[in-house]
Amino acid sequence: MPSTFILVTETPLSAEAIFDLSLDIDAHVASMSQSAERAVDGIVTGRIGLGETVTWRARHFGIWWTTTSQITALDRPTRFVDEQVRGPFKKFVHEHRFESIASGCRMTDTITVASPIFGALAERVVLVPYLRRLIARRNAHLLATR
Repeated sequence: MPSTFILVTETPLSAEAIFDLSLDIDAHVASMSQSAERAVDGIVTGRIGLGETVTWRARHFGIWWTTTSQITALDRPTRFVDEQVRGPFKKFVHEHRFESIASGCRMTDTITVASPIFGALAERVVLVPYLRRLIARRNAHLLATR
């Protein structure tokens, strides 16, 4: 059974600005320097759009992984979804929501992940905390770049 978690981040940036930044391949690569993540196929630079794919190569847990994600939903500036179409997970869906608030924008990341190798316990104990930290670092980096 997949595991789902939610991460909420508030920013003084507008919904439009952080939405566009969240779709920027170059900003994503810069935010993932600790895992040496890079785009190797598909849209490898600039902003990715609806129906487009990007193939990522990165090192996590000391192992090199390759995964291809596709933008499966996009409603600027309130929501987009990226889903793994090829890669190590049985399921990986990342929904990004952007809500304008008085002080800027509230970003809500909802991630659903299922591992083909490890069971639900390992997902909850190892994978979800790791991904939560990874997304939090990514968001902090995106906010610091503007």
